[in-house]
Amino acid sequence: MADKHYVLQGMFGDNPPLTEHTPHCCDLGMVALHAGPGEVTLRVPFDARLVGDPTRGVVFGGLITTLLDHAGGVAVMCSLEDLRSIATIDLRIDYMRPATPGRDLLGHACCYRVTKNVAFVRGAAYHDDRDDPFATFLSTYMLGANFFPPSVLETLEGRVPEGTP
Repeated sequence: MADKHYVLQGMFGDNPPLTEHTPHCCDLGMVALHAGPGEVTLRVPFDARLVGDPTRGVVFGGLITTLLDHAGGVAVMCSLEDLRSIATIDLRIDYMRPATPGRDLLGHACCYRVTKNVAFVRGAAYHDDRDDPFATFLSTYMLGANFFPPSVLETLEGRVPEGTP
């Protein structure tokens, strides 16, 4: 049996360009630290603009949701043999404690099962140790939910589609 081919295989490794094509990721400073078959680790640097509780200095919970949902989606993309659109069906986050004020946020996601139409993901948000998360999550994503233009893959691969100014 031949080894499985992944559509994003050329981006596996450290510091892959997996967030640079998404404007909200760029606005948040989100970067991918590592990607591999079915998994990814992302980082969002601390930014005082994203503090939701100024009294305690705790970041807005929506930032953690964004980090984990995006990590889940990227983990799914890292599981696929061909490029398909994905859409979040369900995202459950268990917040176990607030993120530590002033610290970068890390999010790790693992896509543990892909069916014809749905992908299943689990992961966590943490600071230093993945085994000591401040939040964990489970999510499902619909595969092929929308039309996915070929230009997206070209953008991910650093190519400019023909006719682009």
